Amino acid sequence: MKKVLYANANYLEIVEKNGYFIDKTCYITKLEAVENPVFLRPRRFGKSLWCRILECYYNIAQKQDFEKLFGHTWIGKNPTPLRNSFFVLHLDFSIVDSTGDIADIEKSFNHICNIYLQSVARRYKKWFKDMIEIDFNIQASANLTSILNTISDFDLPRLYVIIDEYDNFANQLVVSHKDVLYRELTSESSFLKTFFKTLKEGRKTGAVFNVFITGVLPITIDDLASSFNIARFITLNQEFENMLGFTQSEVDALIDEIYADYGIAPETRSEVDEIIKTHYNGYHFINPEGEAVYNSTILLNFLVQLCETKIIPKHLTDLNLRTDISWIRRLTGSNPRYTEEFVNQLTLHNKILYDDRFLVTKFDMYQFFEKSFFPISFFYLGMLTRHDEFYLKLPNLNMREIFVEYFNEIHRIDVSTKYADFCM
Repeated sequence: MKKVLYANANYLEIVEKNGYFIDKTCYITKLEAVENPVFLRPRRFGKSLWCRILECYYNIAQKQDFEKLFGHTWIGKNPTPLRNSFFVLHLDFSIVDSTGDIADIEKSFNHICNIYLQSVARRYKKWFKDMIEIDFNIQASANLTSILNTISDFDLPRLYVIIDEYDNFANQLVVSHKDVLYRELTSESSFLKTFFKTLKEGRKTGAVFNVFITGVLPITIDDLASSFNIARFITLNQEFENMLGFTQSEVDALIDEIYADYGIAPETRSEVDEIIKTHYNGYHFINPEGEAVYNSTILLNFLVQLCETKIIPKHLTDLNLRTDISWIRRLTGSNPRYTEEFVNQLTLHNKILYDDRFLVTKFDMYQFFEKSFFPISFFYLGMLTRHDEFYLKLPNLNMREIFVEYFNEIHRIDVSTKYADFCM
């Protein structure tokens, strides 16, 4: 029997454990037409799983597993010529330690990245032979340069780079009011800029085939500026709106399958449909008139419970969805006078004015905390969605409940805390 694998980002494991899978692999073909794509979504929308799917598809060392991994998918039946053609460097910046001073952060970054680079050297030893040795005493960018030079010099398969949670450790500095450290991290001479400059040079020479980047917020990639100005933001490209998150038709097909597999009473179906639509649906990232998408993780949390008990769960809020309240505290602390107006407008009318121009423009950390960007900030964090061309709104009942909890807690703690001075 198939299983609902909640919050599982390991594509290989989902296949091996016969997990339910909503097939988004047709977007692989579309992505191949985009150079250096950056795709941002709120937490828990399946970004890490998508990164694993791309890794499995392009990894030259998994060529023999293609039918097992993708035979049942759209891309398996319509593969591109580039399948299993590349060395893959898959980085996850969420495990970089952001505590300590800038030297400590750099040490953690280099160590984590060098571990990933060592894995590349070992995984593709058949091609590299003994030409690559990762030195943990030097910057990760230097070791990456060594790999890229070897690829170019010996005409080896090119490198496909995937960076998941690209902004995670930088965001931790922002929410912790460590603005000075954040400015050091994104300064012209920082180790992070050097790393992205190395990737940019790899794209220029051709040693890097492409760079796919995911995260939550646009501020870090914008603050990196010239070090990676080749990035193309597809977050607000309508062609990719439904690449992550589940559409209604996808959800209907999934629930049909679950009801049949688990023998759930058919008379409960209409109530289940209504509950999930009210609590989990409603995200419009680009076209407010188009098909809304479900947050995939909170829907799967509901379906896990449904499969286990065969009755409608009592608790409908996935507590793991809660965006780190530190972000909300920081945002509301930056605009304490505006916070009450903001909360009242959403709780009473569930809509708030926004400037559509700000959603199609990159912006830096300074702008992110300005009053005019306040609704936009909550949009990127997944708490608001498009209502129409002029208003944003809370997407569903689940997020409405979380929103009220946030501000009840913040009002009891420090909603009036003054915003940290950027000039410190």
